[in-house]
Amino acid sequence: MNDVVADLELFDETAFCRQLQQNTQPVVGLFRQTLQQANNVLKQRFLEGHSAVELVTRHAAVIDAILRQAWQRFFPGDTGTIALIAVGGYGRGELHPHSDIDLLILLDKNRPPLQEPISRFLTFLWDIGLAIGHSVRTLKECVREAKRDITITTNLQEGRLLIGPATLFEQQRQRCGPNKLWSSRKFFKAKWHEQVKRHQKFNDSAYNLEPNIKEGPGGLRDIQMIGWVAKRQFDANTLHDLVTHQFLTEQECQSLYEGQALLWQIRYGLHLLANRREDRLLFDYQRSLAQQFGYQDDTHSRGVEKFMQQYYRTVMELSRLNEMLLQLFQEEILFKHNPGRPTAINSRFHARRGFLEVTQPSVFKKYPFALLEVFLVMAQHPKLKGVRANTIRLIREHRHLIDARFREDLRSRSLFIEILRQPHGVTHELRRMNRYGVLAAYLPVFGKIVGQMQHDLFHVYTVDEHTLTLIRNLRRFTVAKLAHEFPLCSEVMQKIPKQELVLIAGMFHDIAKGRGGDHSKLGEIDAMEFCQHHGLSEYDSKLVGWLVLNHLLMSTTAQRKDINDLDVVLEFARAVGDQNRLNYIYLLTVADIRATSPQVWNSWKDALLRELYFATTRAFRRGLETPLLNSETIAENKAVALKFLTANAISAAMTDTVWSRFDAEYFLRYSPDEIAWHTQAIIKLSKQGLPLVLIRQETQRGGNEIFIYTHDHHNLFAHTTSTLEQLGLTIADARILTTADGYTLDSYIALDESGKAVHDSQRLHELHKALVARLHDPQRPVSHSNRQIPRTLKAFKFATDVQFWEDTKHDCTAMQVIAYDRPGLLSRIARALLQCQVRLRNAKIATYGERAEDIFYITTVDESPLTQASQFECLQHTIRHYLDQE
Repeated sequence: MNDVVADLELFDETAFCRQLQQNTQPVVGLFRQTLQQANNVLKQRFLEGHSAVELVTRHAAVIDAILRQAWQRFFPGDTGTIALIAVGGYGRGELHPHSDIDLLILLDKNRPPLQEPISRFLTFLWDIGLAIGHSVRTLKECVREAKRDITITTNLQEGRLLIGPATLFEQQRQRCGPNKLWSSRKFFKAKWHEQVKRHQKFNDSAYNLEPNIKEGPGGLRDIQMIGWVAKRQFDANTLHDLVTHQFLTEQECQSLYEGQALLWQIRYGLHLLANRREDRLLFDYQRSLAQQFGYQDDTHSRGVEKFMQQYYRTVMELSRLNEMLLQLFQEEILFKHNPGRPTAINSRFHARRGFLEVTQPSVFKKYPFALLEVFLVMAQHPKLKGVRANTIRLIREHRHLIDARFREDLRSRSLFIEILRQPHGVTHELRRMNRYGVLAAYLPVFGKIVGQMQHDLFHVYTVDEHTLTLIRNLRRFTVAKLAHEFPLCSEVMQKIPKQELVLIAGMFHDIAKGRGGDHSKLGEIDAMEFCQHHGLSEYDSKLVGWLVLNHLLMSTTAQRKDINDLDVVLEFARAVGDQNRLNYIYLLTVADIRATSPQVWNSWKDALLRELYFATTRAFRRGLETPLLNSETIAENKAVALKFLTANAISAAMTDTVWSRFDAEYFLRYSPDEIAWHTQAIIKLSKQGLPLVLIRQETQRGGNEIFIYTHDHHNLFAHTTSTLEQLGLTIADARILTTADGYTLDSYIALDESGKAVHDSQRLHELHKALVARLHDPQRPVSHSNRQIPRTLKAFKFATDVQFWEDTKHDCTAMQVIAYDRPGLLSRIARALLQCQVRLRNAKIATYGERAEDIFYITTVDESPLTQASQFECLQHTIRHYLDQE
C-alpha cells in the first residue's frame, strides 16, 4: 500500500510534513484540506473511468498515511504499549468513498494516563472529517470480546497494523487465533448460520427490485464470507490462495475477482451519487449509474435494464460460487475425517452424507445426458440435502456439452419432460438448474431472459425469477396441506388432465420479453417448437401455445371490463372455448399475478378472477349458443334476494316499494346477497337517518364493501374517495348508481395497505363515522389527502394520459386515465369531474405497480354521453393539471 507515496497528485507526504513543520495554517484545516484534495482526485478518476479496484486500495492507503501523521502528533514515541490497528473492511485495505474507517486502539494493559491523549486523538479525527468506527481495548479485553462475539472475532481477524509495536499486534493475533478461540469448525458453522439469516432478510433472492449489493445474496458480503472462512482455516490472505489449496480453479478465482470488481464499481458510484454510505441500488441510482457506465437505450430495451441484467447475472454467478465453496469448506472442515460411505442410487450417482455425488469424475463426459439426470434424481429423492461441491464443479465444467446434439438426444428430451412430471421437487430442481446455468444452456431462449429486469414497480423480479416463482405457485396448488391457501385453484388443479402442460405454459409465457414485438405471439412460437420437439401431441402443443398467446386474457378481462355484464362474460367464454381451457388459464392467471410482486395480489383480484371463472363455467354449462338473457338474470337475482328478505320478516310489498325505484342495471350489477343487504337497510331507515353508510368486512367481492344511500349530490364521489384515501384505504372498485327519485346506490370495495379487507372493529367504526360526517354536508369543500408520495413512486413519474371512447351499450362515455399511482389519485380525478360538470356512473380501478390505468364511465349532468369538444378538453386539461402539477 506504499504505492500511494509515489502518487503525488493523491497525497504528497513530503510536502504535507513540510507544511506541518512550517505551521503556516491551522493543523485541523491542513488535514481536512489534504483529505478533501485526495477525495476530489479519487472522484475525478472514477468519473474518468478508473477501476474501483484501484481506487479503493488507494483511498485506504491515503487514510493510512493521514492516520499515521495524526497518531504521531498525540503519541510521538513508540512506548511498546499502544498500537493503532485497521480492522474490518479497512483492515483488508479496501475503502469506498463513504465507508466507515474501523479502528482498534490496542493497549497491552489498562493504562489510565493514555486515556486523555486517546480521547484527544479520536476527537481530532472527527474534526478533520474522518467517519471512524473505533474501539479501545487491552489484549485481555480483545480476547474476552472476541470469545463472546464472532463479529468481533471476524473484525480482528482482518486486522492490519498501522503504527505501533508489531509485537503487541502479533500477541493479539495469537491470542484471538483459531488455536485459542473460535476453532475453524465453530467459526465456519457460526458464519454459515449468519449468512443463512442474512439471506432470509432478502427472501433468499438476489433478484430484488432495489438490491442491496453488499448484504444481499450474491453480494459483497458473500465474497467476504469466503475470505473469512479461508483466513480462519488456511490463514489465506487473498482469494487466490484458495487456488493453491485446490479449493478454487484459476477460472473460478477469476470469476470471483471479476464479480467483486463489478460490485465495487457499482458501490463506489453509489457512494458518490448519494454522498454518503449507500449499498442499496435504488431506482434513481440505477438510471444514473447505467448512464455513467455507458449503457444506452435501444429499440428493445432500456440502458438501465441492460445494466441491471449484467448486475443480476453477476450476482447469480457469485451465488453459485458461494454455494460450491461453502460446501467444499463444509466437507473440508466438518467432514474431513468422516467423509461418509456412499449409498448407491444408480451407476452414475450415489449419495454421500445426504448429498448427491457422481460415482466417478468422468460421468458427464461419458454420459452427457446425466447433466439433466442429476436434477431428476434430486427430485426423486427428496431426502437428499443437495449436490456435493465436487459434482457442482463438474456440472459447471461440462456445461459446454449441452449443445444442439445434446438437445436432440431423446434421452435428454425425455429427462427434461420427466422432471416436469415429478410429484415433488419440480420447483427446487428448476431453480437449481437455473443457478447452475443448466436451464439456460438447455433452453437458449430461457437464457436470454436470465437476469432481465423490467424497470417498473409491477414486475419486482427478473423475468427468469418471475417465471420460476410462477411455477412454484402452480406447484403449491398440488400440495394437499396447502389447499387452504387457494381452495378453488387446488380443486381445479386436480381436474386438469396433464399438470405438466400448465408448467410448460408458465415457463414460456414471458420467454420472449425484451425481444421487441408482441412477447405473447413470439412466446407462442417458442412454446409450440418446444412441445413438438419434446414429443407432445398436437392437441397438447396447441393447448400450451394457446395458453402462452392468451396468458393475459383472463386478467385483463377481470380487471378492465365489467364482468357483471353478460356480454363481457360471453365474449370471454367464446375466446376461451371450453371448460378445460378455462381451468388451465385460470390456474396460469392466478399463479402469474401472484408471481409479479408480493404486493400485487390481493383479495379483490382473487374475487374478480373467481367470479369470472364461475360466470364462464355457467355460460359453458348453458351453452354459448343460448346465452343467459339480462331479463333472466334480473329475475333470478330478485327471486333469491326476496327469499332472503322474506325469511327476515320483510314483506314482498315493502320490497317492491323499494325496488320500484331501482332500474334494471342495479339488479344486473349487484348479487342477490348485496341486493338483500341494501334493501333491508333502506326499509328500516328513517328519513332522518341519511346518509346511510353500510360497511361489511370481507365479502365475496374480496374487500370491505361500503354502500352509500343518500340524496344524490355532485360532490359525493369526491367526498367519498377523499375520505377513504385520507384513512389509508385503497379503492379497488366503484359502482355509482342513482334511483329514479334522486337517491344514490353507490358502493365501493376498499382494501387496507396490505391489499386485504380491514377487520379491526375500531378502524371500521372510525371509517363509518368519518364517511357519515363528510357526506352529511356534501356542500362543504372537498378536503384532499396529504399523504406523502412514496420514494419508489417518485422514481417512475410520467405524464398523465387521458383518452375517451363512446360506450354505446351503456349510453355513456368511457374515459381512461393512465397516470403514475400516488395517494389521493382518485380524489384529484373526482375534483376534475366536478369542475368540468361531469357525472360518474361507474369506475374500473386497475393498478400495475407504479402505473394506474383507471376507466371511468361518465355522462353529462343530464345523463347523456359527452359530445362537446370543450368537455373533453376541460377533462384532459384539468386532470393533467391536478395530477402532473405537484
